[in-house]
Amino acid sequence: MILPGSNIVIGPYAGDSRIKEVEFVKSSSRARDCPKDERPEFAILGRSNVGKSSLINVLVRKKEVARTSKKPGKTQLINHFLVNKGWYIVDLPGYGFAKAPETARMDWSSFTKGYFMNRNTLVGVLLLIDASVPPQKIDLDCANWLGRNNIPMTFVFTKCDKMKVSKGKMPHENIRDFQQLIGQNYGKHPAWIMTSSVTGLGRDELLLHMSQLRNYWDQ
Repeated sequence: MILPGSNIVIGPYAGDSRIKEVEFVKSSSRARDCPKDERPEFAILGRSNVGKSSLINVLVRKKEVARTSKKPGKTQLINHFLVNKGWYIVDLPGYGFAKAPETARMDWSSFTKGYFMNRNTLVGVLLLIDASVPPQKIDLDCANWLGRNNIPMTFVFTKCDKMKVSKGKMPHENIRDFQQLIGQNYGKHPAWIMTSSVTGLGRDELLLHMSQLRNYWDQ
């Protein structure tokens, strides 16, 4: 079965995707300071205004689990949230035009990439892409870097409820354009799914996808 609004095939590894409880564990300024308890984790990554915190809050169905702000770049640390006492959601600093101190902007690349390259418990990256705007070079560059380093990822297209979008294109058209560009560097297109933190579009489907990846990783 292919999940609606995606290219994700659900198979035998799909399991219980319900989130019963979530708790904030810690914030880390360095990859080596992250939890070391060997629980699997999903990293959430994207541009500073793509809606990372909003997506996390929708997934766990609790307001303000992750801080949201009208000012891009609110997250400046690696934040671990423990779900069902069994696995982590990891909120990573946004990239792009974050209005953060210069030192924080300069450090983003080194400590975030250090996390990716040294995190054995990482099941996959949820790379958030804003579907309300045309494809952005910085998103394509990030996706290509993850691909070159063999880091598994899922494209999570956000803001798919938007009707008025820039340059007259609808979200599904921007998604198509992004897929065409990213397809130039991938023989097989990575998993992707459409979401909206406003309407809840894609929430249950994304959690089911994550359960499948997590169960496969556990084998």
